[in-house]
Amino acid sequence: MNMKLSSSHLDNIPSTPGKFKMEKASYFNRFRWHYSSLAKLTFWSFVFMGLILVFLIKSPPTSPTTSIPSDLSRRSLKTKSWGGPGWEKRVKSSAKIRSPNGLSVLVTGAAGFVGTHVSAALKRRGDGVLGLDNFNNYYDPSLKRARQSLLERSGIFIVEGDINDAVLLKKLFEVVPFTHVMHLAAQAGVRYAMENPSSYVHSNIAGLVNVLEVCKEANPQPAIVWASSSSVYGLNTKIPFSEKDRTDQPASLYAATKKAGEEIAHTYNHIYGLSLTGLRFFTVYGPWGRPDMAYFFFTRDILKGKSIPIFEGANHGTVARDFTYIDDIVKGCLGALDTAEKSTGSGGKKKGNAQLRVFNLGNTSPVPVSDLVSILERLLKVKVKRKVMTLPRNGDVQFTHANISYAQREFGYKPTTDLQTGLKKFVRWYVSYYGSGKKNDH
Repeated sequence: MNMKLSSSHLDNIPSTPGKFKMEKASYFNRFRWHYSSLAKLTFWSFVFMGLILVFLIKSPPTSPTTSIPSDLSRRSLKTKSWGGPGWEKRVKSSAKIRSPNGLSVLVTGAAGFVGTHVSAALKRRGDGVLGLDNFNNYYDPSLKRARQSLLERSGIFIVEGDINDAVLLKKLFEVVPFTHVMHLAAQAGVRYAMENPSSYVHSNIAGLVNVLEVCKEANPQPAIVWASSSSVYGLNTKIPFSEKDRTDQPASLYAATKKAGEEIAHTYNHIYGLSLTGLRFFTVYGPWGRPDMAYFFFTRDILKGKSIPIFEGANHGTVARDFTYIDDIVKGCLGALDTAEKSTGSGGKKKGNAQLRVFNLGNTSPVPVSDLVSILERLLKVKVKRKVMTLPRNGDVQFTHANISYAQREFGYKPTTDLQTGLKKFVRWYVSYYGSGKKNDH
């Protein structure tokens, strides 16, 4: 504003100074007015700035669950405060190794479905575990908080923060020299990508890059195991899906971001010597699962008496999934961690070739979705109202089937839970957590 006042004043001076006669009284009046206005402007500027500071100090921190629901990418960095001696003490205690030759693992997405189970399994065998999660509301945050409580009872601390917060990640590595990172944080879901595409780029690409950037600078660099997806096989028609098959035809943005993640992993391995292992999960299910998954919301809707959509492919083709029980997935995650070799870089500089792997983690037994519904019908003892529909073009594929021979060879991965057994365990958990009445709406 001062510049504007000065400019308008200067504009009144003629371009030819010799023709300009300045009256003394007029000059001093204008000077006094200008000085008075400047003083007032300065005074009110300080008052205004003071009010802003008071507002910022008094305002409570924004919670992820109260932010604009449709913009996950902006919301996810608005997390609770961290730091301080008490906070560091909790971080160190949680990450403390309690068994000979144990690992110290940072688990991102620790309040998620797979993250909770992996964290608990690591802690049970004596590894040090620290969780990180932003508790966004892609699905009911109260379920994530319940998982958090479950982990806290076993001594696992989950830091509330975002994988895109480089300052926080660097701080965690300053406090704990992690030997491994289990990177499970991601924006999940195939269909939701059509509603909020930016959240997938923010979490699955920018978030991954941020994690790798911090890991590459760490000394020593950790070995990293991270969640890719069976979705990368996209429109591939060759079955069962093998890690050697083409993955350049994604059917959804979610699949494209996971494929991009695999290429990014290759880059950081090649340039910085990071040890990286990607895991392509095939339709994981079980207790404490994700409410956006079919087996989960089918259970909810069957108990409410709602009709269940049974999708068909072209020419009435069967839609089937390689459903993989959570305990089998956890065994695969731990196997990948245990066989991950050390990164070869130091302080961002590569000193030798590092390990780079990708594994399928599936059950090798695709089951038609109609059979899934029949099993739930028997377990819930409720007659299901079926509604046959054509599979929409929303990113879902008709068929998934994992070839797991590579994981079997490398770390003895062998799934042991069939769908009937796994769903029985899930239904038991579901009824104990939500109840079996029609009143529950989550």
